[in-house]
Amino acid sequence: MPVLTRLIPSPVVVDIRPGALDELAAVLADERISHSGRLAVAVSGGSGAKLRERLAPSLPGATWFEVGGGAIDDAVRLADEMKSGHYDAVVGLGGGKIIDCAKFAAARIGLPMVSVATNLSHDGICSPVSILDNDAGRGSYGVPTPVALLIDLDVIRDAPIRFVRSGIGDAVSNISAVADWELAHRVNGEKIDGLSAAMARQAGEAVLRHPGGSGDDGFLTVLSEGLVMSGIAMSIAGHSRPSSGACHEISHAIDLLYPQRAASHGEQVGLGAAFAMHLRGEHESSGLMADVLRRHGLPVLAQEIGFSDDEFVRAVEFAPETRPGRYTILEHLDLSPTQIKDAYADYAAAVSA
Repeated sequence: MPVLTRLIPSPVVVDIRPGALDELAAVLADERISHSGRLAVAVSGGSGAKLRERLAPSLPGATWFEVGGGAIDDAVRLADEMKSGHYDAVVGLGGGKIIDCAKFAAARIGLPMVSVATNLSHDGICSPVSILDNDAGRGSYGVPTPVALLIDLDVIRDAPIRFVRSGIGDAVSNISAVADWELAHRVNGEKIDGLSAAMARQAGEAVLRHPGGSGDDGFLTVLSEGLVMSGIAMSIAGHSRPSSGACHEISHAIDLLYPQRAASHGEQVGLGAAFAMHLRGEHESSGLMADVLRRHGLPVLAQEIGFSDDEFVRAVEFAPETRPGRYTILEHLDLSPTQIKDAYADYAAAVSA
């Protein structure tokens, strides 16, 4: 009987440790990603400028491109600027917006992309998706998984703590997202990939149950690994299901309904995940999730991200419209506004006790 296997799209290098940034040139050469050193490096105009000054001597063959924002127009402009060069690879050096633009631009011009994350705000550092602003609000664009990923924990620690908190919320929300995927499998027969689901869930559980704090190398390593596994889980599945369920629908609804007031992605999906677990009747899991989020300084109530109860209820009601065809606990229960309001009141009382 033949042994059946499958290839898993994943980076050839994942380097997570203090000082990893200083080894970028060596990693690219050793792994034959860019032996010549001809690189197109995308950076921001803010923190990226300092990192450029630090890295430029070790990357003499690189051309540096400043990215103005995180919109589809920025990514297309970046690709147009890069396509006239003869580069081995594209390096995205920065936070989520820079990396998403670099992934899209690299895909557009057919080059491998190297992700060098300077914060841990979400799982886009290693995902096959670029989240970019567009005329309709925000869109998700399929792209190849980065060929290599470097995370320097010294750089992560120097970034504002809000980025780590956002990454915590995004990682923990996997637990709720996988529960939604399994629900869709039971009710509608939606195909579920067991390996993808296992990786996403364990990534969330590892972060949820780690006793460390945001300044500990041990915790930051687990968080980094969790975000990497989330990205690979999406690559295995071929879609965002393992990391995106009701939690993300609620976040997308907040972005669309209150675009000038939205909190960070991780804060919103963390709150959405804790509430979604409550809707499933898994009150112990919801309480644990809320306790952990609160311990790390994340919000667990609507008022903690600047919204009234009625505004949050409106977002939950609108949430299913953000991802037509996706079946989660929200579509399953199909609650009326009054029922959502009552459920949120029960949740708020439980996590405030």
